[in-house]
Amino acid sequence: MKSQQATQVVLASRPATARASLENFRVETTAMPVPGAGQVLLRIDTLSLDPYMRGRMNDVRSYAKPVEISEPMAGESVATVIESHAPGFEPGDMVLAHTGWRSHAAMDTAGLKKLDIDGIAPSAYLGVLGMPGFTAWSGLEVIGKPKAGETLVVGAASGPVGSLVGQLAKLAGLRTVGIAGGAKKCAYLIEELGFDAAIDHRSPSFAQELQAACPDGIDVYFENIGGAVWNAVLPLLNQYARVPVCGLMAQVSGKLERDASTDHLAATMRAVLTRSLQIRGYINYEFTEQYFDAFLREVGTLLREGKIKHLEDVTVGLENAPQAFLDMIDGRNFGKVVVQIATT
Repeated sequence: MKSQQATQVVLASRPATARASLENFRVETTAMPVPGAGQVLLRIDTLSLDPYMRGRMNDVRSYAKPVEISEPMAGESVATVIESHAPGFEPGDMVLAHTGWRSHAAMDTAGLKKLDIDGIAPSAYLGVLGMPGFTAWSGLEVIGKPKAGETLVVGAASGPVGSLVGQLAKLAGLRTVGIAGGAKKCAYLIEELGFDAAIDHRSPSFAQELQAACPDGIDVYFENIGGAVWNAVLPLLNQYARVPVCGLMAQVSGKLERDASTDHLAATMRAVLTRSLQIRGYINYEFTEQYFDAFLREVGTLLREGKIKHLEDVTVGLENAPQAFLDMIDGRNFGKVVVQIATT
């Protein structure tokens, strides 16, 4: 028999500093949602945790509205239809949905995407075939414009975005250098994903090691971090280098406050001018209508052929999502962070 209760994680308070804490979240038990006409009741199987969620905790102007206090945290999930009052959807259908951090949700079907599993793990649609994967593909293809023989550097390279950027660049014939935190992640980049070099950003000689790994400079830098990493990359950027900017984890996590003892804005702007740099920030949905189908075809084919690898960092239980989220923001995850909610 269907449970009469559901669980959700809401925003209890806004973070007082750049570093969020467990006190900013609250786990609640609620009545089971009841779907209305044209709606479906979803059981959330797997929830995606992503860095953008930290920005949604702040009440500031951004590309998306903030989460309100006492509202469920925003998030995308893979879910199963368990009750349907909507044509075209049947119990057992698996969908991709923006449910938020919940165990169950009653939703209209307009925003739901049915999943064609075809031998692919459903959770892949939250990572390599989902928003992170498309962020990687679109930033690289549309802004990075990689060319065989060039050098690409990518920050947060063991994460779901950076790891796909590096693998796609390698397949396109580029020298690929990944930046990650710790020996284990760096070894994974080289031994499992085929990067040409991997540099630990925690190393005291990080800037010198990065320079040694890029003897011909950097043609494409995929920016995920900012802060001290950007300061090390900037002098190595070649004439006409392209810099897709999809994340600034040093600012999201609060680490920039510790790293930024020097203001590098003037040096950055001078390099933009004198080296004709192309620095372009973007949000992946800018490219969805024009490019998403091409992304699914290309990366889906590479995944099925075993030419692309992806790694998941799985936490079990919705009540553990806040700690998993904080660990991700601090870089303690290894792979795409997901929360397994349904166990049956």
